[in-house]
Amino acid sequence: MAQAEFTTLITGLPLADIPLEGVRGWISQATDHQIVFFDIDPIGGIPPHSHGEQWGIVVEGEMELTIGGETKRYGPGDSYHVPAGVVHSAKFLTHFRAIDVFADGDRYKPKPT
Repeated sequence: MAQAEFTTLITGLPLADIPLEGVRGWISQATDHQIVFFDIDPIGGIPPHSHGEQWGIVVEGEMELTIGGETKRYGPGDSYHVPAGVVHSAKFLTHFRAIDVFADGDRYKPKPT
């Protein structure tokens, strides 16, 4: 099956300034939270980190997500929740797309144009 792409409705949003090769995200900004549409190559792992609350749903692909020391595999249609301040990391096994909601309204800054 051919890889689906986000529509220009999404890719017309501000691109997030993410300093990881192979990771792209488009920001839908609100005053008290962000929604980020992620498009991630199979880059391997993202190191452990923490921030405010995060909820997401997988659109395409697979990842292993470790939240508070517990690792699970997620695929299309699966959702995940990272409580505020909990250390988590991810490993992207295939091309991956997800929609994530961050409680931090400033989790990502727009990429300078």
